[in-house]
Amino acid sequence: MTQEKDQALRLGEFVSLMALMTSLVALSIDAMLPALADIGRDLGVTDPNEPQLVVSVLFLGLALGQVVYGPVSDAIGRKTPIYIGLAIYLVGSVLCILAESFTIILVGRFLQGLGVAGPRIVTMALIRDQYAGSAMARIMSLIMAVFIIVPAIAPALGQGILEIAPWRAIFGLLLALATIAFLWFSLRQPETLPAAKRLPWSLTRMAMGLLETLRTRAAMGYAISAGLVFSGFIGYLTSAPQIFQTQYGLGAQFPFYFGGLSLAIGAASLLNARFVMRFGMQRLARWALLAQCAASILFVGLALTIDGGLTLWPFMAWGTIAFFCQGLLFGNLNAMAMEPLGHIAGIGAAVVGTLTSLISLLLGTAIGQAYDGTVLPLLAGFAALGAAGLAVMWWTGRSPKKPEGA
Repeated sequence: MTQEKDQALRLGEFVSLMALMTSLVALSIDAMLPALADIGRDLGVTDPNEPQLVVSVLFLGLALGQVVYGPVSDAIGRKTPIYIGLAIYLVGSVLCILAESFTIILVGRFLQGLGVAGPRIVTMALIRDQYAGSAMARIMSLIMAVFIIVPAIAPALGQGILEIAPWRAIFGLLLALATIAFLWFSLRQPETLPAAKRLPWSLTRMAMGLLETLRTRAAMGYAISAGLVFSGFIGYLTSAPQIFQTQYGLGAQFPFYFGGLSLAIGAASLLNARFVMRFGMQRLARWALLAQCAASILFVGLALTIDGGLTLWPFMAWGTIAFFCQGLLFGNLNAMAMEPLGHIAGIGAAVVGTLTSLISLLLGTAIGQAYDGTVLPLLAGFAALGAAGLAVMWWTGRSPKKPEGA
């Protein structure tokens, strides 16, 4: 056992630290949601759907950043790329605080996404260094269960800040939390990739790892499925303020309804951590996607037949079912995609994360921009993407080499 292994953090602190770093993504999104209208108004935006780009452009930076951090972490270790990513995130946060135009804030948000890709993608490889199979899925589910509190409370936190300060103060909070994450990680987390196991940086090795990942049917299939699944969620995130604040007239009460649906994801993550060891990743993911797809089709039918469309509580009922299923899907699909890539975890995580993010960004932004004052585009998007995800999972499951837990 290496010195790094001997110094490994206890499970509770490790899960908490990983959750804090990965939750910077959720916090950077959800705390801003109540402020999107204020940002658009203060910076001269006229299109009501355009402030959604404050969310979407962060995902663009996140997707592109993942290409670099994973391979670099294979060559120089896991810690330095995370340091670099957090530093870029801090620069982006400062730029957003000082922004005087919508273009500048989009640049700052892109830098936030580009920076947070470091902890987002390298922590996957860091976890894969220490865990595999269903144990890895359990750890990822526990991490999600911890940081799911963030989506539940972040909009309320953002709304509370808006009651006493301008929207720029929310970026000040992000700046402070990223600083805490940087210091905690640097002081407490040991390196998990010993020098003897590092792979020299080379374009040839990177190309070989990329090709191997692309040729690994399980990795690509489950990554595509994850991208399709997460697309609907991005469509929901970008349009949620308009749905709750404007369509349903909730105004400042929006964070409580948004947070309630977020708790459905947390509850599912807790159940997943308990049952994945018993039923396996693939079976749980398949059941969850079937349920999400069926519920979305049912509520599309209701939305088309009810005069005036879905009211608030039927929409909340659909959201509870759909996001409970999302909580079962996120950790399992990512773990299934990474399972055959342990020997190239950094490059594998980069390819899987980038592919998932680009798919979800493209399709999720399209769903959000299709918002027309009703929830029908969102429900139809979940139904169509769920069906596509099932088809890809079926194709992937036909591979002779199934991931552990099938």
